[in-house]
Amino acid sequence: MMLFHRLWDDSIRTGRFLRRWMPTNILLDKIRTRRGLKWGILAMLILGGGYIFAAAMCVTLVRHDWHESLYLLFALLLWNGFKFLWIGPTSLALFTRERLRERRASASVQRVGNSATSGSSPDLKDASFTTR
Repeated sequence: MMLFHRLWDDSIRTGRFLRRWMPTNILLDKIRTRRGLKWGILAMLILGGGYIFAAAMCVTLVRHDWHESLYLLFALLLWNGFKFLWIGPTSLALFTRERLRERRASASVQRVGNSATSGSSPDLKDASFTTR
């Protein structure tokens, strides 16, 4: 049981370290903010495509008798490429959800404002001042 807890704690610490210090994770966290959602599709096309292209180049170099340790770089580049390819549709869905939430909030504020002004007619205000 102790081994399981230690492994669990180590995996949590590793995940926190990677989220805080790795450049791709920092950029993905910034894209997931409200102001960064508009950059998701661009990051998917440029960075995701670039990482996938670089991964393909690593495999090509290995096939042309370069050292096979490039497969480790290939795995890293492919993983980062898939992360950026995934952020495109995700940011589009999150951006759409935020815009709908903002539209609903502004519509409810308008409804509250209209109901407050339409409930009191000028005739009732005048009547309350004349009856003493």
